[in-house]
Amino acid sequence: MAQSIHHVELDMPSKRIWNFVSDMNNWAPLVPGYTEHEIINERQSTWKLHGDIGVVQKDVRVKVRITEWTEPSHIIFELSGSSESWVGDGYFKATPLSQAKTQITGSLNITVKGMMGAMINPVLKTVLPKIGKEFTEKVAAKIAETEKMTATV
Repeated sequence: MAQSIHHVELDMPSKRIWNFVSDMNNWAPLVPGYTEHEIINERQSTWKLHGDIGVVQKDVRVKVRITEWTEPSHIIFELSGSSESWVGDGYFKATPLSQAKTQITGSLNITVKGMMGAMINPVLKTVLPKIGKEFTEKVAAKIAETEKMTATV
């Protein structure tokens, strides 16, 4: 299993972070390789991503299912390939460090099953931490940008 956990600190209370991450439409476009997404219901969506893992480039459809929403602290989700033999999960967690500072943690785990797994999983172990870091930092930057725009309006 390939894993990624990344932390970013923001100078704002966790409630403001929750306002952003509680809506999948805000963070789905920030996933590396994002092409488009479709909301099926409050807890399910399908994302189309362009994957680039080493020499393998492929468009994939990802089913995302939110398994837990706990305001204002965390969102847990499961991932699966629409036609691929892989599964994954992840979460966003907001941990207050003070009244005005919060640590965001982004976590992502993916396992490729079957015969391709033996070849792809070792590559994923080196690539996924970079993807997870980029994604978590993009989410934090977008939250900060959104907060600045809200403050000036």
